[in-house]
Amino acid sequence: MTRRVPCPPAPGPLEAYAARFDDLFSTLAQRRGFREYLAGLLLSRDRNKTLTCLAGTEPVVGAQHASVQRLQFFLSESTWDHEQVNTRRVELLLTDPATAPHPGGVLVIDDSGDRKDGKMTAHIGRQWLGRLGKTDNGIVTVTTCWADENLYYPLHAVPYSPAHHFPKGKSDPGFRTKLQITAELACTAKAAGATFRAVAADCAYGDQDGFRRQLAAAGLPFVMALKPSYGTWAYGKDTYTPADAARALTWRDPENPGDWTPVERTFCDGRAET
Repeated sequence: MTRRVPCPPAPGPLEAYAARFDDLFSTLAQRRGFREYLAGLLLSRDRNKTLTCLAGTEPVVGAQHASVQRLQFFLSESTWDHEQVNTRRVELLLTDPATAPHPGGVLVIDDSGDRKDGKMTAHIGRQWLGRLGKTDNGIVTVTTCWADENLYYPLHAVPYSPAHHFPKGKSDPGFRTKLQITAELACTAKAAGATFRAVAADCAYGDQDGFRRQLAAAGLPFVMALKPSYGTWAYGKDTYTPADAARALTWRDPENPGDWTPVERTFCDGRAET
């Protein structure tokens, strides 16, 4: 077997991390591209979702720079397997004592949308983009994230493909709703060895009875937000909404909160609010 050509090292301690993925790449160009991509993501830049920013060149005019073209080929044309790379990344997170999950954490599920122009990009379509708070042309990615009160990190991510990308639309066997994708990702996290107290999600998921049934069938406890007008947790005439439950609790003033419990929330900039 031909001995591998040494790869230019990544900056500082990043090289020790990058080297743990080397066996997943078959060429020197792939190993170098992986290091350049990691460094670009971690550097403090304003536009770390663009190739020119990742490569450290000027917007637009720097698109033809050799470093940008090299990174473009690595991300879109090279033959490495992104699922293998992510599996290795998750394994490292789960086995490192500093990041290993524990039963007190939660699995946060959500989807994130980015607006895109045109119609040729994979998975693109006119759909609800929560980040913008409106329906627009863009791409939506469904994600799972492990979190506790001290740290959080993403586990898995799958892009959602709107129905028009499939020959038979929503009836096509390959089409999956965001709810179906998310339920599968929650099971994937559990199978990968991530331990957590519950699956947590906002009201876009909490209002979906079928989705909650999928989690229950998989043995995954959950805590879901509900819209203020959505009644649940009781039957028939006893059904009430979260707003009803809040109004039923005694409140006089901040000094005499009655049934309410003060909670101090600390933000990433260090400030705290009660």
